[in-house]
Amino acid sequence: MQATAYTYDPESRSGQVLLDDGTPVPFDAAAFDAGGLRLLRPGQRVRIETEAGTEPEGEADGGAGAGGGTRGAGLRITLVTLQTF
Repeated sequence: MQATAYTYDPESRSGQVLLDDGTPVPFDAAAFDAGGLRLLRPGQRVRIETEAGTEPEGEADGGAGAGGGTRGAGLRITLVTLQTF
């Protein structure tokens, strides 16, 4: 799945990306480290891998690809790396 880097804190190696529908989704240091990046700048296009997290009201849908405005709800990013063509 593709996203755009929104925030990044180099000290904690964590931040947020924006999905293409504008939904912010946080990522932790483990996801950043898994991608092998050293720095991330806001506005960079990135490729992310996700897994389903805990959905409110038991509405887990398997993660990426769900429609609707809450697309990022319940997603846990496991990898952040640069988008390549």
